[in-house]
Amino acid sequence: MQTSFRLDGKKALVTGGASGIGEAVSRVFTNAGASVVIADIDKSKAEALTRELPGASMVMCDITDETSVKQAFASLGNLDILVNNAGIGLVGGVEETELADFQRVFRVNVEGAFLVTKHAVPLLVASHGSIVNIGSVAGLIGVKKRFAYCATKGAIVAMTRQLAVDYPTQFRVNCICPGTVDTPFVEGYLEKYHKHEKEEMRQQLNQRQPIGRLGKPTEIANLALYLVSEEAGFVNGSVIPIDGGWTAA
Repeated sequence: MQTSFRLDGKKALVTGGASGIGEAVSRVFTNAGASVVIADIDKSKAEALTRELPGASMVMCDITDETSVKQAFASLGNLDILVNNAGIGLVGGVEETELADFQRVFRVNVEGAFLVTKHAVPLLVASHGSIVNIGSVAGLIGVKKRFAYCATKGAIVAMTRQLAVDYPTQFRVNCICPGTVDTPFVEGYLEKYHKHEKEEMRQQLNQRQPIGRLGKPTEIANLALYLVSEEAGFVNGSVIPIDGGWTAA
């Protein structure tokens, strides 16, 4: 009997692939047989992970710089899977959000995904490949004090659906919308905004998901594995929450 959810012979590019959800995706895809290209701006982390994962390679890539993106893709040759994972956050309502900060979040989360996707599409058309965009529940519902972040993740949802309309048979594209996941991203948020009340805020984050805990990076990665596998061949243009029940409440 053939093992399900295998990626043998596939090449996958994961942006922000050296930490958090991206690292988990890199590990899970490697275990499923893929050759993973870890695209990141953190050279030391990317190199360390590459040494751990059989068949993996790394490429330094600033997704906000088209020249950097072009150089990254010039070295690929071919591509079967793209995971647009790299992103940043920003805390603040509309009145608290400075224009420069708003523009920076859009530049990374939206323009970055656009640039990487733009240069990946010819390769994915050739391979009849697959894209997974890492969105957020913040692209589906309003989250307090996340004006700019919600706007960027809403854009990722819309971009996913639009691509599925323009390229319905050439490749598949889907979006995962996680709730709060236990990653260095969350640790950085707690350190920056709640340094003197970390445990109290961590408990609040746990309770924000009705299931009562944060998500695990591997849980997101395993959903990504399904979406890029042959078993998900009929899944296209879908936006899938994985949030412990947050958006159902």
